[in-house]
This record gives sequence, C-alpha cells and structure tokens, in this order.
Amino acid sequence: MTEPIRILQVFAEMNRGGAETMIMNLYRHIDRGKIQFDFIVHTQEKCAFDEEIEQLGGRIYRVPRYTGKNHFSYKKEWEIFFENHPEYKVVHGHVRSTAAIYLRIAKKFGRKTVAHSHSTASRGNKIQQYIKNTMQFFIRYIADYMFACSYDAGKWLFGRNFDKKSNYKIINNAIDSEIYKFDEIKRNKMRELLNVEKSFVIGHIGSFSEPKNHQFIIEVFYEVVKKQKNSVLLLVGDGRLRRDVEEKAKKLNLYDNIIFAGIRSDIPDLLQAMDVFLFPSIYEGLPVTLIEAQASGIKCFISDTITQEVKITEEVEFISLKKPSDYWAKIILEYYKGYSRKNTISLICKSGYDVEENAKWLENFYLRKNGAING
Repeated sequence: MTEPIRILQVFAEMNRGGAETMIMNLYRHIDRGKIQFDFIVHTQEKCAFDEEIEQLGGRIYRVPRYTGKNHFSYKKEWEIFFENHPEYKVVHGHVRSTAAIYLRIAKKFGRKTVAHSHSTASRGNKIQQYIKNTMQFFIRYIADYMFACSYDAGKWLFGRNFDKKSNYKIINNAIDSEIYKFDEIKRNKMRELLNVEKSFVIGHIGSFSEPKNHQFIIEVFYEVVKKQKNSVLLLVGDGRLRRDVEEKAKKLNLYDNIIFAGIRSDIPDLLQAMDVFLFPSIYEGLPVTLIEAQASGIKCFISDTITQEVKITEEVEFISLKKPSDYWAKIILEYYKGYSRKNTISLICKSGYDVEENAKWLENFYLRKNGAING
C-alpha cells in the first residue's frame, strides 16, 4: 500500500484560532490515504487540536518561539529539522513573522514553499509591528506559492499586485456547512443548558486579544443592557486579555450578565443559542467565525474594517468603528423586534465556502507539487 504524502504545516500553536480552525476543517475532509498533515508549532504546551491531529494520523514537532535573541539557534533548529526529514517536499507556512527564515531554509533544502496570509495587520506595539513587517516583506520573494484568505490579506502580505502573479491563490476559509445549519431543537437545548431561555443573547467568538476589540464589545453591551434588561453576552474564547475584560465587566456591573464560556469545541451548538453575533474587530483577514455564523443563519453586526468579501448572506451588517457604542447598541436593538432565523446553507455552498470543494483543490495542489500527478 502506498504511503500518503506528508505535508508540513507551520503554526505558532494549534489552538482554536481562525487559521487553525480553517486548516483543521481541510484536514478532516482531505483524503488522508493520499495526503497527511504534520505540524511544527512554536510552543511546548499542549494545544486544543493536538489530540485530534494525532487521532487523524498527524505528527507534531516543536521548535522554540522566535525572540530575536535566539535568531541563530532558531535557524539552526530548522536546518537540523530539514536535514533529518527529507520526507517533506512541501512546507506550508502560516506563521508570517518568521516565514522569511524557515521558508528560505526549506528552499535551501529543495522543498516547495507556501506562504499563507490570514490577516491584514501585525499585532504588538509600533516597534514590534515595524520589526514584524520588515521581516515579512521578503516573504513575497521567497515563497514559491502565495495563498491568502482574502484579497486584502494577500495585498497586505504580498504586495499590491500579488493577484497578477501566477503563483497566488485565494483559499476560502471553508467550513463543513451542514453542521452549522439552523436547528430549533438544538437551539432550545443549548439555551436551556446556558440558562438563557428567556434572554436576548448577544454572542462573540474569538481570542481575548487586541484585534478582537473586547473592550468595545463590553461598551456596546453596556448600552444594550440599559434598554434591554434581559440581555446576556456570551463570550467564547480565551486569551491573555480575558482578565482585563472581566475587570471592566465588574466595574460596569455587567459581570452577572456575561457568560465567559472559554475555549469550546461545540461552536455550532453555541451559535444556535445566540440571537445576534457581534464582531467589531480592529482588523482581520477573513474570519472563519463569520462564515460559521452566517451558515447558522444568525444576524451579524461587524466592523467595517473587515473585508466586504466576508458578506455571503444578507445577515451581515457593517458598522463603522468610528461610531460610538450607543450607536452600535441602537442598531442591534432595532433588529430585536422578533426572532427570525433562515437556512443559509445553499448560499454558503454557492459562494465557495463549503469545505469539500476546497479540500479537493488543496489535495490536488499538494499532489502536483510532489509530482504524484501531472500539472
């Protein structure tokens, strides 16, 4: 029996972020008899997807997080890795900040390289952003292939005319749309479990980090509660800013109205329980969470900093971040005149966001680059 071709996926960590969720969706649906994913992560800690990766037949390798001070030892780690692992003919990089290092080394060892852009900005203070952006600039000249989750994400990382090149591809943040289809029974069951049967539930899914704008979410919710006392905010996710958000909620006497759900694996069911979805990010690539939310038929109120490409259904409302929190609250409450949910699955599939089609394309791409098929 022929062994599957092994593809190396490079991530910071395999927790439930947007890029990680996207690659796991593809991993579950790709033909693993032909293609297997292995992962290099920049953490020694166990991550949310580690167990599933191993169950699916994947391997997990670990390298130290890049700090700048460990520049030469970081390079050495990658050189040793590629020297010891000739089985990886394709390296698919999702870590932007050091891609110019590890993809260059991969090419030195004769590997095909893919750089994948999932965002439209760098995190950190101005100095950190400058350093990251400088390091990232050279990726466009190193990578053999350039993937992006949206046009804006591609332009930001690879340059204004990246879409004119023959080696680029927009990879939709595809999902298994059927599991998100609205189901009244599942909705009622989850609302009962959360004890929110009679509440107006505003939901958000995302890591507690600067781009997700949780402080503003709390401010909007504060204005909503003034007018709609039975409101509940369901926050799914975790991160280093969670404690700050909890403190703000306590100061505004909102803590008892907020469910801090943490990292969850039952995202489809949690989406069923929500009445509206709030997503005022400062910047994004193309959030897979918003594709999932639309697949569940929920009304989404999102910032106008997010690419228009994310709008698949009519259930998406763009609002400027320049507008104050009470304006956002007013728009949200205008929607709360009667609960209505639509089946949007056909729209998701027609728009190219169903995972089956995307997994097949990626499978054939990897096979071609390994010489397993022509083209």
